[in-house]
Amino acid sequence: MEKMNLNKHISGQFNAELDDIRNRVLAMGGLVERQLEQALDALAGLDAELAQKVIQGDHKVNGMEVAIDEECTRIIAKRQPAASDLRLIIAISKTITDLERIGDACVRIAKAAVEKRTKNQEPLLVSIESMGRHATRTLHSTLDALARMDAEQAFELHKEDAKLDKEYEGIIRQLMTYMMEDPRSIPGVLDVLWAARAVERVGDRCKNICEYVIFYVKGKDVRHTSYEDMEKDLQD
Repeated sequence: MEKMNLNKHISGQFNAELDDIRNRVLAMGGLVERQLEQALDALAGLDAELAQKVIQGDHKVNGMEVAIDEECTRIIAKRQPAASDLRLIIAISKTITDLERIGDACVRIAKAAVEKRTKNQEPLLVSIESMGRHATRTLHSTLDALARMDAEQAFELHKEDAKLDKEYEGIIRQLMTYMMEDPRSIPGVLDVLWAARAVERVGDRCKNICEYVIFYVKGKDVRHTSYEDMEKDLQD
């Protein structure tokens, strides 16, 4: 991914500090992306060893969130940034929270792979594999938009969450039908249901990150606004 194309400052030290937190948030994003890919692979193959690797790796994601957040707080206190610099730090601070939540979703997906009862529900896992790969592609593209601070790309990716929501709704209907036909399947179906919900939440978090990119570039908070209003903001 290309580095964020941002303004330079007279202070070389301030430039270095901004470069550092940009690089660290992108590194965190890369780690979370790998966690998601491995969690989905573990679920698809019911690979308990790989699932445990994802679960154990979550502490790295948590540690990166705390360290980056502390650095953002330090920069605000020391540099008292304004305008676009302040928006950048706010966007990064919010982004790492959503990346950490995606990490939690990865753990939820991985845990479904190690539940013994899930092994009796292998046919159901196929139903969320496509959705999971869709979420992975969305996360990858979202991180790319973040790296380049591309508001237009972020706007297009923002729409992907609605598509993921529709896939999730379809899976819910399928799982409900399965449980009604065979009540004995309920425990295993619930494992799959929670995994599907975790994948859906990845889409929600990517949507949030796209909003932070637009906020940084345009200086406008587009949360809870229609696509029509968002598009107008991008054209201003």
